[in-house]
Amino acid sequence: MKYIGKRKVRIGQVVSDKMDKTVVVVVETVRRHPLYKKAVKRTKRYKVNDAGNVCKVGDKVKIVETRPLSKEKRWQMVEIISRGESSEIESVGSGEK
Repeated sequence: MKYIGKRKVRIGQVVSDKMDKTVVVVVETVRRHPLYKKAVKRTKRYKVNDAGNVCKVGDKVKIVETRPLSKEKRWQMVEIISRGESSEIESVGSGEK
């Protein structure tokens, strides 16, 4: 892998692929509450560069920090870890009667 050094690496799920060469990835982290010690889920959405338009909704991907590519895009897709079942998502959102 050519990304060496202090770059941050995250693993998340693609939730939107409607933009050209860009996908939205949700990264979920679990942390302990400092006072109550209960596990709390945190989600963060990242705009990720996908130059080949290969990612689809539901895919699990590895992303790495990079230089600013646009106003909100500062992450690059490195690899697709697993493909998601997007057929059920597409059929629900198609609006057929």
